[in-house]
Amino acid sequence: DLDAAQARARAAAQPLYNPSLSLDAENADVNRRTAGISLPLDLSGKRRARASQGEADLRAAEAAYNLVRRDVAARWLKAWSTAALAARQSELGQRRLTLMQRFDDLAAQRLKVGDISSPERDLAGLALGEAQVQQATLASNEAAARAALLAISGDQGAALPPLPKGLSPAAGSVTPLPVDELPELRQSRAQQASAEAGVQVARRARIPDPTLSLTGGQVRSGPRTDQVIGLSVSIPLPVLNTGRAEVDAARAEADAAAAGVRSRQFVLRAGLQEVQARYAALRGATEAFRSGRAAAFEDRTALLEKLWRAGEISTSDYLVQLKQSLDTALSGQELESQTWQTWFDYLTAAGRLTDWLDGRTQDGPTQEISR
Repeated sequence: DLDAAQARARAAAQPLYNPSLSLDAENADVNRRTAGISLPLDLSGKRRARASQGEADLRAAEAAYNLVRRDVAARWLKAWSTAALAARQSELGQRRLTLMQRFDDLAAQRLKVGDISSPERDLAGLALGEAQVQQATLASNEAAARAALLAISGDQGAALPPLPKGLSPAAGSVTPLPVDELPELRQSRAQQASAEAGVQVARRARIPDPTLSLTGGQVRSGPRTDQVIGLSVSIPLPVLNTGRAEVDAARAEADAAAAGVRSRQFVLRAGLQEVQARYAALRGATEAFRSGRAAAFEDRTALLEKLWRAGEISTSDYLVQLKQSLDTALSGQELESQTWQTWFDYLTAAGRLTDWLDGRTQDGPTQEISR
C-alpha cells in the first residue's frame, strides 16, 4: 500500500495534459497538406492541487504503515506474553504432577503399614488422575499459544524468551506523547489534509482550461503553392455541467474528515486514561501478590507434605489445601501476564511502544526507558 501511495503521489505531480499531433491531407480542387500540434494549458493550477492531494495521501499511507508496524509489534508482544505464561503454567503443572505422583506413592506405602485407610489411598489415586488430565490441558494451551505466536513471527527456530521475573515498569517511567503526536491522529490529520486538497482539486476542475493549437503546411491550387500557418485557441464552456456538485461533495468529505479528527482525539484521550487506570490496578495487585504469602508456593507445599506425613492433617485436607495453593500460583502467573499485556496496551496508547522497544524516549535517543 505504501509503494502504491508513493506511485500515486508521483503520478499526481505529473503534468496534467499531453500534446496532441494531427496530420491532415486533402486532394480536391485544392490540395492541402498540414500538420498541427495542440496542448491544453493548465492555467488554473490543477496540477498543483492534484500534487498537494497526492502528498497528503502519501502522508496518510505512511502513517497507516507505521500503525501497522506498531500493531504487529504489539500483537507479537502480547502473543509472546501469552505463550510465556502458558510455558510457566505448564511447568507449574508438571511440578504438580510430580507432587501428585510422589503423594500417590507415599499413600500406597502408608496404606501397607496401616497409617491411612483404603478410601484415602483411593483419594490419592484420583488426585493423580486429575493432575494428569489438567497437565494435558496445560500442555495443549501452551501449544496453542506457541502456534499463535508463530503465526505472527513465522520464526520456528527462535527460542521463546521467558517473562521478566521483576515487576513491569511503573506507568510514570514513560511520558505519553501529546495526543496530536500520536500516530492515529497523524493519520487522521493526513486524511483531513487529503480531503481539503480534494476540495481544491474540485474547485480547479470547475475552471475550463484553454487549448492552444498551432497548424502549418502548404496548400496547392493549380500551379500555385502557398505556405500556411494557423494559431487557434479553444475553451470549453461550463454551461451544462458547472462542477458545483463535485465541489459540494468534496467539501462534505472534508467536513467529515475534520469531525473524524475531533472524534479520534476524544477516543485517544479516553483510551489512554482507561488503560492507565487498568494498568495501575493490575500492577498494584501483582505487587501485593508478590509481597504476600500467596506467592510462597514452594514453602506451602513443603509444609503441607510435612504435616500430612506427621498425620496432623488428613489426606483430604492435604489435597484441598494443595489444590488451593496450586490454583493461587496459577492465578498469580496469569495476573502477571495480564499486567505485562496491559503494559503493552499502555505503551501503545501512549505512543511509546516503538520507543520502548528501542530503549529510548521520543525526546532523545540517549534517554532510556526502564524495561
